[in-house]
Amino acid sequence: MTDAAALPGQPRGGPIGGPATARAHCVLAPNPSPMTLDGTNTWIVAEPDAEVAVVIDPGPLDDAHLRNVVATAERLGKRVALTLLTHGHPDHAEGAARFAELTGSPVRALDPALRLGEEGLGAGDVITTGGLELRVVPTPGHTADSLSFHLPADAAVLTGDTVLGRGTTVVAHPDGRLGDYLDSLRALRSLTVDDGVGHVLPGHGPVLADAQGAIDHYLAHRAQRLAQVEAAVRAGHRTAPEVVAHVYADVDRTLWPAAELSVRAQLDYLAQRGAA
Repeated sequence: MTDAAALPGQPRGGPIGGPATARAHCVLAPNPSPMTLDGTNTWIVAEPDAEVAVVIDPGPLDDAHLRNVVATAERLGKRVALTLLTHGHPDHAEGAARFAELTGSPVRALDPALRLGEEGLGAGDVITTGGLELRVVPTPGHTADSLSFHLPADAAVLTGDTVLGRGTTVVAHPDGRLGDYLDSLRALRSLTVDDGVGHVLPGHGPVLADAQGAIDHYLAHRAQRLAQVEAAVRAGHRTAPEVVAHVYADVDRTLWPAAELSVRAQLDYLAQRGAA
């Protein structure tokens, strides 16, 4: 067993849910799976002395979970005034409409189809609900509509599925694109250098206390996988399933369908550069 402290990003031990920083509190959704790890992290974010809060990714359409998020915010002395989505995958966004009914809060997202209200989200936007400062950081790649949220006061970034608390994420081809994803990882790394971001508050898995270490690991992992896929193609493995069977032979086969999405994204990336 590997010591958690030695893993890239230094994952926090103990329960996934609960307080993570002075302004961010996690409520874990009851939807664990090989793809969602322990479940979806729903984040309640607010200034400590504010009466209102922002919720990021209400999660699946599970009424008990959604009501638990509302109740948790109330125990913290907050009323949910705004809901934000990191992206549109059901484990993050399916419950948004019902959550809006429970809270009366608008839902803001990059994808207009996911919004409830007139306002969307885009690069350069700053959320200021209840005196909070959340900066919108476009991070496409896992999906085209993926966003992260920079929380400067806590030197933290909420990454959705762009960076996970354990393992690595899927580039969900064809919506997700590897070139975009690599650019997004570099943008997040710049936050660790230029803005002092030290913590990753992910969409799944534990909080990471070494944001730069985690992102460097992701970049190295992607470079390694890309080299393996290119080598597999040169060895005669032409289709995505063939490449998966060769490159991911030591990975649980239940994860191969997800791996195939990333492989297709990598094959597209190589093809665009004349390498496959």
